[in-house]
Amino acid sequence: MIPRDATLRVVRPTDNLHQITSMYSKALGFEMLKQFKDRDGFDGVVLGHQKHAYHLEFIHQHDETVGKAPTQDNLLVFYIDCSRVWERACRNMIDAGFEVVESNNPYWENVGKTFEDVDGYRLVLQNMDWDR
Repeated sequence: MIPRDATLRVVRPTDNLHQITSMYSKALGFEMLKQFKDRDGFDGVVLGHQKHAYHLEFIHQHDETVGKAPTQDNLLVFYIDCSRVWERACRNMIDAGFEVVESNNPYWENVGKTFEDVDGYRLVLQNMDWDR
């Protein structure tokens, strides 16, 4: 079993490292926890919060093109139960350059809003507590 205090890092390639870093930092209030340049042919940025057990890492491999998201169901989902906080988070997404899109899966439209970044990857903000 993975220990409860383990940190989850989601890593994703991008052709737009600078723009993606700016979008996710501004929209989610993430800090830049780490940045690297030309580490074995890769540039990258780790975003998150010092005290949270999850991070997003965006990488770009030199001389490689990764293109857009492979499907509309490549999602990150955040559950926000407070309506005021959720509404503010939705405004932050738009202000940061995310586009509001209709979700491919209607489930996410019930109490959430789906946003797409410049790479075609999607993030859902659900206005509910996660039902365990």
